[in-house]
This record gives sequence, structure tokens and C-alpha cells, in this order.
Amino acid sequence: MSASISSAHNGSLPSDLVSGSGLSSARKAGRETFGAFELAIVMSHYDIGVIEAVQDFPRGSRKSPKLVMRTDQGLFLLKRRARGKDDAYKVAFCHQLQLYLAAQQFPMPQLIGTKKNNNSLLQYDEAIYELFEYIKGTPYDQSLEATADAGKILALFHKLLLSFKSDYEPPRGSYHGSRSVNAALDRIPAKLAQTDPACNDMTHPVHAQLAYISQAYKQAAQRTEDAGLSEWPSQFVHSDWHTGNMLFRGSRVVAVIDYDTSRIMQRVIDIANGALQFSFLTGSEDPAKWPEYLDESRFKRFLRAYDDVQGCQLTKAELRVIPDLMIEALIAEAAIPIAATGALGRINGAAFIAMAQRKVQWIEQHTDDLANILNS
Repeated sequence: MSASISSAHNGSLPSDLVSGSGLSSARKAGRETFGAFELAIVMSHYDIGVIEAVQDFPRGSRKSPKLVMRTDQGLFLLKRRARGKDDAYKVAFCHQLQLYLAAQQFPMPQLIGTKKNNNSLLQYDEAIYELFEYIKGTPYDQSLEATADAGKILALFHKLLLSFKSDYEPPRGSYHGSRSVNAALDRIPAKLAQTDPACNDMTHPVHAQLAYISQAYKQAAQRTEDAGLSEWPSQFVHSDWHTGNMLFRGSRVVAVIDYDTSRIMQRVIDIANGALQFSFLTGSEDPAKWPEYLDESRFKRFLRAYDDVQGCQLTKAELRVIPDLMIEALIAEAAIPIAATGALGRINGAAFIAMAQRKVQWIEQHTDDLANILNS
């Protein structure tokens, strides 16, 4: 039963889906879990058939527990929203957007409604729960074909939402010219000094590298403003279009997930982030070994596929600001987590900043080539 208005999963089906809750493994990993009584109460609100097997799904935020369930009606994913991500009005906005897209046959997991009122979200004991169909898929394989499909699907996402009307006030703002990003950049030196003793030495290279990317962020934002971005029309966007937020079968996108950051802003901000994410090159766990350049073939294929969708042609002005927005997106992605923890996931913050500086310099040096990529 699909829901009515009153984020989903990432990855393939766990190979060890078995009967029982499997909660102990999640606890050992320091993740939030479902209590047995809590789970019984929550699932009593849904009609998805006889539950045959349950397995923890330890993906995404540790504060948001998830379970995959197999029933005689199929596979489902249950999620409890993390504290701070459980504002009922924001969730309702995201759900209304998802239900609209689902009605247009956009590739995404179906929200499952409650059996009493067919609501897309369930509120119980001051928490919010969501139930989705579980879609099997594989990760992004870095092929040009998969990259192109990701660009095409983003264009379809934007195109479909041009006629979407929300009953709720949508979020605004982005990584572009963000006060939060600038403030985070200012806090990073003190955080690195706490977490990495070597960074206490002001001659450590990270201080010059950080000064460079802080200035680069401000300059990129200013160039984008000078190009007139603030005057361009805004629309509903995904705002987190990256490889981990979609599932593939071969080179085709079969599901786009995680709509929690959907908002209103200029579409090119979404496009630039997607182009960065799908052309970014890494390698080993040591970011010092990552190449400074982007994969220009994937960059071009992503933008070309977007541009080829009828009604989604990119303007010359948009193409001109994409490199600067990519600089902003790269720095923003690093700044906030490093300012909070001194690291980006498992990567040392100073090491990531050094890599980011190299990538930013490369984009700055190749701005004209990137802006004119569709003409080459």
C-alpha cells in the first residue's frame, strides 16, 4: 500500500538476512537500535504481511536505526529518524515531494502507508518512523554509462518538480556562499590543534593550505555572485546528488534515495555538486595519493546527459559558474565535519585539507576548459 501525505536505503540486500532481530551486532558497533517492544508497537501500525526475517541495516547515521524485513509480501526497510532530523513538518515536506515523484514513475523506493490512515510517517513516543519498500541494487561502478544515467536522472528530477507545489515551507540555502561554511573554516585550526598535536606548530603546512582554501571559497562565491546567480530562478532540487544516494543495476539508476536535504535553490547549485561527485577521483585510504585532477570524461558525460534531456538545456551562464560552484561544494563538504571532529569520516582532517587544496588548485587552473567542456 503506497502512502499518502499526512530516507530510504543505500546498498544491496544484506547477505545474512536471517530470522531474529540481530540487535547485538548493532549495539557492538555503537549504533542506535530498535527495542523489541518498540518494534512490536511500530509494526502493528503496518499491514505488510507475515514477517519472516529481520536484519539490522547498519548504513547511514548511527543515530538512525534501520531494519530490513522480509515478509510474504516482499522486502521492506524500517527507519527511525535521528533526533534533530525528526521535525514533523520537514519530514512531511520531504514525503510530499517523494509521493509526487513516485506518482510520476520516478525511480525511488515507495513509501509504505500506515494501515489505519495510510500516513507516510508514523509518530510514536516522540519519534518518527518511516517504512519503505526495499529495492535491490548495486553501487556506482564509475562507468561512463552509469555517470550519464545519473546526469539524465537528475535532469528528470528537476524537470518533474517544476510543477510541484508544496503545502509546507521548504528549506532554502546551500553550500554556496554559506556563513556556516565560512564559520567552520575559521574553527578548523583550533579543532585540529586538539585532535592532531602536530598541527599545534604554526609552521605545519595545514595552516597555509587552510588559508588557501578559505580564500578560494570566498573568491569562488564572489565570482558566482558576480555572474548573477542570485537573480536566477529557483526551484525544487535534491541537494545531495552523489554516488551513494542512488542504486544501480548495471549502468542504469534504479532508485534515488535520501530526500532529506531537498529544498529550493538555483538548479545549477545541484548540478555542480553532482558533476563534482561523479567526476571526483580518489584511490587508496591515503588522500595524499589521490590525483588532483577530476575525471573530465565523466564530468562531460554527466553534464551532456543532463543537457540532452528535453527542456533541461544548460545555459552558457550556468556552465560558466559550475567550476566555481564545484570549488565551493568541495570545500563545504570538508569544512563542517572537520570543524566538528577534526576528521572527515576516517580520514585525518589535515590530510583531507591538503588533498582539497590540490583539487581546488586544479579546478582553478582548468576553469575555462571545464566551463567549455560541452563544446569540446
